[in-house]
Amino acid sequence: MTPPLIHLQNVDVRFNRHRIRSKRVWDHLVSRVGRSEAQSVFALRDISLNIASGERLGIIGRNGSGKSTLLRVIAGVIVPERGTVAVAEARTLAPLIELGIGFHPELSGRENCYLGGSLLGITRKEMDAQIEDIIAFSELRDFIDEPVKSYSSGMYARLAFALATCKHPDILLLDEVLSVGDQFFVKKSLARMQRLMGEGTTVVIVSHNLDLLVTQCSRLIWLERGVLQADGPSPEVAAAYRQSGVTGSPMDYRHRLHADG
Repeated sequence: MTPPLIHLQNVDVRFNRHRIRSKRVWDHLVSRVGRSEAQSVFALRDISLNIASGERLGIIGRNGSGKSTLLRVIAGVIVPERGTVAVAEARTLAPLIELGIGFHPELSGRENCYLGGSLLGITRKEMDAQIEDIIAFSELRDFIDEPVKSYSSGMYARLAFALATCKHPDILLLDEVLSVGDQFFVKKSLARMQRLMGEGTTVVIVSHNLDLLVTQCSRLIWLERGVLQADGPSPEVAAAYRQSGVTGSPMDYRHRLHADG
């Protein structure tokens, strides 16, 4: 049996947030006598997951359900409190988990391509050969030598996606990147993503666009409050997720799934 490309076992991620114990926030701000206490919140709880090489996996769930945290765990940005995370060695991983991550706001788009490319393992010589294609794909030629701090979110997304996909990555992680920008660029990005998948790239996508995920991903996982609710073929999980918003809470539906089989 071929081992999974990405393997997570019993992963927990927990954050601490501070809760003001004063009766009113305004009283706390004015008098500074209010006390705060740490409160632990699980972003992910007991997540076990295998992702095969070449798989197209979508991650769905409400805001705050742990989707982006899971991507960051896979990318190695967050180390879990408990559990194991293993990604096959000698694999190139391109994470688009936050707009502009790895970009320096004072540097130009061109300069950030070289900076961001180095973080993705692209040598300067390779970038010299790729830079014109990146600029052309991003459609930012008129702005490529301007500081990226002047870029809109759509411009960030264009440059980040063009950079991350200029070289054939083994693993591509996308966090709502395709939801930013105009429909023509999204269509072009999907075409490139499909080409990469056809060449064997493993793609993991976080999105609130269920229709997009059902058409692009063969498998979906559904998270709610850091807990895995469902894992299976995209149409079935999407239908369960939609039904949960009409007939009951996600946890209620999870119990029904378990009861049914």
